[in-house]
Amino acid sequence: MPDPASSLTLLAIAFAAASGLPSLAMRRGSRKGQVVATSGMLLAAVLGIAGALLALLQPGSIRALPALPWPAGNLPGMRIDPLSAFFLVPVFLVGGMSALYGSSYRPAVRNPRTARRMSVFLGTLVAGMAVLVVSSDAFSFILGWEAMALSAFFLIGIDDESAEARSAGLVYLLATHAGTLVLFALFALWRTVTGSFAFDAAAGAALGPATRGALFLLALLVFSLKAGAMPLHFWLPGAHAAAPSHVSALLSGVVLKMGIYGLMRFTFMLGEPAPSWGWAVLAVGAASSVLGVAFAMGQHDLKRLLAYHSVENIGIILMGFGLGLIGVSSGRGLVAVLGMGAALLHVWNHAIFKSLLFLGAGSVVSRTGTRSPDRLGGLAAAMPWTAGFFLVGSIAIAGLPPLNGFMSEFLLYLAAFVGSRYPGAVDSGPLLVAAALATTGALALACFVKVYGAIFLGAPRTTQRPGLRESPPSMLVPMGILAMLCIAIGVLPGIWAPLLDRVIRSLPLGTGVDRSGLMSLAPVSALAFGSLVFAAVVTLAFLGLSFLVGRRVRRGQGTWDCGYAKPGPRMQYGASSFAASIVGLFSWALRPRFHIPRIEGSFPGATGMHSHVDDASLDRMVIPFMRKAESRIQWFRRFQQGQTQMYVLYVLVTLLALLCTLVPFGDMLADLVAGR
Repeated sequence: MPDPASSLTLLAIAFAAASGLPSLAMRRGSRKGQVVATSGMLLAAVLGIAGALLALLQPGSIRALPALPWPAGNLPGMRIDPLSAFFLVPVFLVGGMSALYGSSYRPAVRNPRTARRMSVFLGTLVAGMAVLVVSSDAFSFILGWEAMALSAFFLIGIDDESAEARSAGLVYLLATHAGTLVLFALFALWRTVTGSFAFDAAAGAALGPATRGALFLLALLVFSLKAGAMPLHFWLPGAHAAAPSHVSALLSGVVLKMGIYGLMRFTFMLGEPAPSWGWAVLAVGAASSVLGVAFAMGQHDLKRLLAYHSVENIGIILMGFGLGLIGVSSGRGLVAVLGMGAALLHVWNHAIFKSLLFLGAGSVVSRTGTRSPDRLGGLAAAMPWTAGFFLVGSIAIAGLPPLNGFMSEFLLYLAAFVGSRYPGAVDSGPLLVAAALATTGALALACFVKVYGAIFLGAPRTTQRPGLRESPPSMLVPMGILAMLCIAIGVLPGIWAPLLDRVIRSLPLGTGVDRSGLMSLAPVSALAFGSLVFAAVVTLAFLGLSFLVGRRVRRGQGTWDCGYAKPGPRMQYGASSFAASIVGLFSWALRPRFHIPRIEGSFPGATGMHSHVDDASLDRMVIPFMRKAESRIQWFRRFQQGQTQMYVLYVLVTLLALLCTLVPFGDMLADLVAGR
């Protein structure tokens, strides 16, 4: 009898992959086709989450999925263990919420040209990620990886009439397939040294230190590129900004986590980690967290800002994972457990609150038609539900209690403080984590004060559309579910602590590591509940004080108003002006460019000043390198004659060269020298 968890997971993958196919048989712009696709994705989400939770809660560490039919036989290498089950939860959760949100965000009747493509590729994206997570050999992993990569490419460029979308899709495609080449090298080396494409931890542990180090470096390179860690994040800001908002939620909330999953899976396959592995991951994580939030401060595009915060949070996850590896390699069991626990919990937390923020951004963009916070203001009055949900996401991503972002960062702080008690080389790693995390948290708080204040508070800008209305329920419900999860994970640690403990117990952390650290964190529950009570008391006190003071305020006019008797919307602080001082503090990294207007003549026309922050990798390294490479190979264009006979000649020359490799010239030369 098949295991229920594996059967449910397999059904979920099948429903997700097939969810958009019925729409292909219906007419373009059919509302019915979109309803069928959304229903299929929601069913897949329910089945997938149920299967993943069963795999986490039931005894038995590894479950093989039922064999799938394939032209060359049954599809091999599919299984679900606690680690893969843990990553399946955000895959299906965010996939289902994104599909429901997209049914109103991009209704088929208003997007007839792209509706069917959206339904098909959204389903294959979720199915591809699920296949990747349950893979146990290179073949099924590559199958899921390519399904994910190509589906994401078509979704990023879904608005192919937009130059921004085409450019972002092309950069993403080049980046993801550069990563695929490295992935092929990783699998080829693994097959060479182990004799198999199967993910066998015992085979990896038996390898020599140099071979394991080479495999780890390849894994760190390819999966850091997929996760969007600095400085390999160059594809990420443009892709997240150009894609539809519910696709951006999937990209940021889940697709990036496939890089984290791959790095964890392959690192655990290589046996006990060397100390340098943890330091490498920790350094990448610290740089990504601090620089990611710094670049976010300099953005004037809401979705690009959120994209850089994805880089920041990937850095937080990598810091936890790196500190956990340092704990394993140094025999510090509690550091290892807390570091791994913080990394894994932040995988869930970031998937939830970042998806919520992207969906909130989509709600704003769909109603206002702009992604610039400097052109918005006062939306809380017209869109109170969106404002409330976005506020929950902002508090969570800033790591403030009592929401879920605080809980994973609190675990990481605990790991850092526990690790700092040990003397020797392990001492400096926790100190680096604490310093980077504190800096990141402060900057993230400042950034979302800027974003929320500029968009939802203050007075409406003059460029804002009149008659704004709240988003429809099918867009608000997914945001509400994600907001409730942010609160539940933060206030009720007893929900996730046993699941997280189950995953950590299944990891090959070494025989000397005590894995019971998370279950002993009972004070965390009291801390979370206390934070909630404190927040409620402060809120009620503020509201009460405002009510009492407001009744006694006497309206009047001062004798001297300093020229501000009637301040207009343009006189209020904007997002850019709020962040100017912090951008200046990090100008050594951001290198902002200011475009100062030249005012000439007696009656100058309207003008303005604006600033721009180039991406550190794409604009300063990748594009200049590609331009230099293009200029160096201009001579090769002479072979592009545009004549069929020349191309046939090229083919014949290539075939002759290949045939010459089959001729034993070496043996013939040896016979000639020997006189035979």
